[in-house]
Formats: sequence, structure tokens, C-alpha cells
Amino acid sequence: MENQENNNEQGFVREVALKYEVNEENQFSLVNKAQLGLPASAFFDLQELTEFSNQELSGLLNVSFKTIQRYEKEGKNLSAQNSEQLLKIIALYQKAEHVFGSLESFNRWLRKPAPGLGGHTPFSLMHTSGGIDLVREEVIRIEFGSLA
Repeated sequence: MENQENNNEQGFVREVALKYEVNEENQFSLVNKAQLGLPASAFFDLQELTEFSNQELSGLLNVSFKTIQRYEKEGKNLSAQNSEQLLKIIALYQKAEHVFGSLESFNRWLRKPAPGLGGHTPFSLMHTSGGIDLVREEVIRIEFGSLA
């Protein structure tokens, strides 16, 4: 049963990454895509992937949830900055799925203080593009066993 859940998670991460053309290793492509702006529906796809609440995810983007809803209803795209954050989070989830083995484990880790991040919870750093990069770098350190 657990193996099937992991396969479903992996399929969903892959599906979202393909939908928004995210390649975790190609930062240039990610920035290019962000400049065009993602549809507001990307917020809801990412929310399903991350299991963040409406307030948590809209707080990371510094945009009210009502604004996200209005953008979706009106068919508007998110700003380049918000699009970049969403794309980077999708790429982070691609990497974390491989390193942690399950999204559930990664989501738990995001809420715990991380020594390699100065004792901050990874989630608390994800309000900026640079913070998402720091969290990704920590995931890579974990992958290679370098936690200091």
C-alpha cells in the first residue's frame, strides 16, 4: 500500500512538473517560463502537491488568497515573481521526492528546524526565491550526506 502511495505521489509530481515544463536542473528555462507568467490555476496545482493551506501558500507569495481566486476566475496570469516562486517550489518538490522518498516525509521535514539552515524551519524561508534556493541546497546536502 505504501509503495503504491509513493508511486501516486511520484506520478503527481511528474505530472505537475510536465504541465508547467519544470526541469529542476535547468534554471534558465525556469526563469524564462516565469517571465511569461503562470496561470493562476498553477497555485491550486501546487497546493495539491504541497498540501499547504490556502493561507500558507498565498502567504509565501505575499498575495491574498482572494486575489488568486479572482485571477483564476478572470483567466489572469500571476506575476513573474510569483510564477518564479511557484516553479522553484515545483522543482524543489521534484528533487525532494527523490531525496526523501515520499512527499509526506518531505512535508514533515519542511516544518522542523533544520540545523543546516541556522535552525530555521525550511518552510519559513520559502517566502523568497533566494530562500527556496537555500532550502534546495539543503536538500542537496542531505542527498549527499553533508549535513554540517
